[in-house]
Amino acid sequence: MSKRVGVLGSGQVAQVLAAGFKKHGHEVRIGSREASKLADFSAKSGIAAGDFASVAAFGEIVVLAVKGTAALSALALAGDGNLAGKVVVDATNPIADEPPQGGILRYFTGPNDSLMERLQAAHPGARLVKAWSSVGNAFFVNPSFPGGPPTMFICGNDAAAKAEVTAILHVFGWEAWDSGGVEGARAIEPLCQLWCAPGLTRGQWTHAFKLLKL
Repeated sequence: MSKRVGVLGSGQVAQVLAAGFKKHGHEVRIGSREASKLADFSAKSGIAAGDFASVAAFGEIVVLAVKGTAALSALALAGDGNLAGKVVVDATNPIADEPPQGGILRYFTGPNDSLMERLQAAHPGARLVKAWSSVGNAFFVNPSFPGGPPTMFICGNDAAAKAEVTAILHVFGWEAWDSGGVEGARAIEPLCQLWCAPGLTRGQWTHAFKLLKL
């Protein structure tokens, strides 16, 4: 079913996801603090751009795809009233501004904390679901791997929201694995570090995770 999707972010992650939702028949808008930053992308893609608040208000589903250090401020600018009751797909990771150490990205969260938990606590009315945080943007939309559809690890407190995101992921060529409530992000967010390690140490970026089940 076609939905209005508001994507918050101006970088590659946001642009790839916005284009992917449009490809699959959704009505999409993309937002930034300064909509002018997206002028070229809008002209090429036909996806209208606006500020965070207007794009969040437009979306029946909101996708948060900004740098982790900007995530809390981006949702604050989007506005509680524009997020309340909506599925908010959290594609962010808590990557610190410091350089990687030994090929491992540095995070500004600890092992018993996650960026997603901070976002959910700041916006309790939003129905956050973690997704698209454990793979590079080249594989967000209908990836093709010899082993079949890769696994996207998701989590969130709202079962219906997770079911909706699972259905979207299937259309985007992924299988979804539910890792529980918002605390599951403590395990999912570090998968970005694991995914990036071969790239940062050996220049290998063409992989994704696959969960094997009996």
